[in-house]
Amino acid sequence: MSHDTYQFLLYAMSVAGAVVFVALYFVRAGYGMFRTSSWGISLPNKLAWMLMEAPAFVVMLWGWLSSDIDVFAPQFVFACLFLLHYFQRSFVFPLLMRGKSRMPVAIVAMGIVFNILNGMLLITSFFSYPSAEDLYAEGCGYWMHSFPWIGLALFIAGMSINLHSDYVIRHLRKPGDTKHYLPQKGFYRYVTSANYLGELIEWTGFALLTASPAAWVFVWWTAANLVPRADAIYRRYREEFGCEALKDKKRIIPYIY
Repeated sequence: MSHDTYQFLLYAMSVAGAVVFVALYFVRAGYGMFRTSSWGISLPNKLAWMLMEAPAFVVMLWGWLSSDIDVFAPQFVFACLFLLHYFQRSFVFPLLMRGKSRMPVAIVAMGIVFNILNGMLLITSFFSYPSAEDLYAEGCGYWMHSFPWIGLALFIAGMSINLHSDYVIRHLRKPGDTKHYLPQKGFYRYVTSANYLGELIEWTGFALLTASPAAWVFVWWTAANLVPRADAIYRRYREEFGCEALKDKKRIIPYIY
């Protein structure tokens, strides 16, 4: 990817993220509890998640293997963490899913496009962008700074929260049950979308770890998608269970929002 294309996509995706952020407060993305037939043709959830998330894994793996980065370079750690997340998201998470929900093809297609573009921006930032040579040239010395360690700690914490929250959600229902339940364990004691909180922390940590403009655009896109959806979930829970059941829970950021 050329320097000009990289810069253009960074700005374009930042602006697009702002549009998505506003739009999702008015239009609910039609998957999960908000799926409706108005979104058109749909796919089984397990297949949909694999198709949507796997491109991110493939693009990063291709970029990493095509580079000449050795195991002592910071980018080696970046790629491993990214691949770890998307291996779980693409090939483990779907297999653990319960029920027979479906996801609209339109949402799957949008997810595929985003994951390809995001992956391309990240591999350009890590492996071929001119400033990467200076930024990561210290090799092991890169880890003498504090921000990479703070970022790594946040990434691990966020991924742990995300995985545990998914576990809680999966075990809310017994086989054959289709009712909605209000999750209460883990970080669900503080927010109604603890899985989204975990993912937001995870990618914020990744951005601090990598010091990459592309990673910060990824954080913005994550927030632009998840914060409005967390609001929609909060409102749905309030309608179903009442304000008393929610108590002092927030949407996605404990004690704040």
